[in-house]
Amino acid sequence: MSDAASDSVLSALADARAWPFEEARRLIKRIEKRKGFDGTVLFETGYGPSGLPHIGTFGEVARTTMVRRAFEALTGGQIKTRLLCFSDDMDGMRKIPDNVPDRAALEPYLQMPLTAVPNPFGGDYPSFGHHNNAMLRRFLDTFGFDYEFASATEFYKSGRFDEVLLRAAERYQAIMDVMLPTLGAERQATYSPFLPISPISGRVLYVPMKEVNAKDGTVTFADEDGRDVTLPVTGGNVKLQWKPDFGARWAALGVDFEMFGKDHQTNAPIYDKICQVLGGTPPEHYVYELFLDENGEKISKSKGNGLTIDEWLTYASPESLALFMFQKPRSAKKLYFDVIPRAVDEYLQLLAAYPWQEGKAKLDNGVWHIHGGTPPATELPVTFALLLNLVAASNAEDKSVLWGFIKRHFPGTSPEASPLLDQLAGYAVRYYTDFVKPKKRHRAADEVERAALTALSDALAKAPSGASAEDLQAIIYDVGRAVPRYQDFEAKNATPEKPGVSNAWFNSIYEILLGESKGPRFGSFIALYGVAETRALIASALNGELVAAEEKAS
Repeated sequence: MSDAASDSVLSALADARAWPFEEARRLIKRIEKRKGFDGTVLFETGYGPSGLPHIGTFGEVARTTMVRRAFEALTGGQIKTRLLCFSDDMDGMRKIPDNVPDRAALEPYLQMPLTAVPNPFGGDYPSFGHHNNAMLRRFLDTFGFDYEFASATEFYKSGRFDEVLLRAAERYQAIMDVMLPTLGAERQATYSPFLPISPISGRVLYVPMKEVNAKDGTVTFADEDGRDVTLPVTGGNVKLQWKPDFGARWAALGVDFEMFGKDHQTNAPIYDKICQVLGGTPPEHYVYELFLDENGEKISKSKGNGLTIDEWLTYASPESLALFMFQKPRSAKKLYFDVIPRAVDEYLQLLAAYPWQEGKAKLDNGVWHIHGGTPPATELPVTFALLLNLVAASNAEDKSVLWGFIKRHFPGTSPEASPLLDQLAGYAVRYYTDFVKPKKRHRAADEVERAALTALSDALAKAPSGASAEDLQAIIYDVGRAVPRYQDFEAKNATPEKPGVSNAWFNSIYEILLGESKGPRFGSFIALYGVAETRALIASALNGELVAAEEKAS
């Protein structure tokens, strides 16, 4: 970005209205009121490693990072920031996830801390919790997040939480006064914010406390064999129930900002009160909507019904995933494989628009937030949707086939000169093979469609060499406009002499030639695929070859 462009962006900061800037402004107001501010703002994200990390986990880190970068921009980088990714890996394994190998082998370890459960995936990680932590960190590192990782097991056992745990023992009744009104009568009778780790079995015990000794910093309870046991609350001998744990962690670490899903929204006031009881100031919150699977059900780590991080990255770039997270975080969105192509193309469109936008528009553009204010200068000649249709038409099984078409239409391009385009070509082949091809169903043309496609082929044969995508699109419109079935007299600028063209014409093209119900601008497709190749494709469709090949394959 030039110095002038950079100055334009900086001058527009006051007017930026993208949601990370709005959250950053709230955080600035908090800091201005904070007494004893030590010069560092702490952002935190939480992760429950009861199952493999999923995209929602990544989204929390990505979105928090966006707020962090907006805060740094608004404060001119004069205030230090930290991002702590905290794993609740000392939680007991309450149920065995569906998506692990040999579930029966984990049954003896139910209720044990996740970092004490054997790793069902094998390898070098000593426990299930360690494995899942590593899976999260691997991706965060690959993406380049600036963060610190924290393990609840380590913090409890190393003494990092000892001070707040001793304070919880001193203020035990005040914590109970917060919690008990939120519980049913049966739960009230046995509830304790402290969960001791059984010296006998190593399990996390949900048992009432017989005594809480604030002076000695101990709790007494009945262990699994019925005998009373007294343990110090420090040193990893106990952990806190999840609601008090939220507030205690905020108080212990001095967290300034944390976002969480809508399923935590009703509990947020409880977290805040616990934090205050323990002498802390609750952080600023941001509540986001939950992701849904293709059936509209909430994504669950234990069910494994959502996309994993690795699955998205098999078919698209991390930047496209980050854009998906940036867009409308307070609206429920379906998160499954079908959303990937659109996310990729929207990212590319915003990236191409960024250099031409004014200061405020740049700051509201998602790519500013994805790239921390410095998006790369990239403009691609084709869309991801167009590459997918090129794969469909050419039956490409390797991206080198796509490059043959790309180089012919865009001389001078190459995988070496355009690494992003090369990456997209690989994504397109994999996505098409796994998700489009199995669902693709060509159909035969009826008599009207046969005549229209024959007319299209004849018109393309007369197109001048090197015809542009716009010229080819105009030919497609002219052919469709001459067919009564496809005439649209209510279209914008339509006249009785020159009607518009209905979507039915394009739907017929896609269904008959590509085996799909929709696609990109077909003129752009022809320009990339080639006029001769498109005419050959039409001939194959009208000869019944496409339908026959599909029937043979099935």
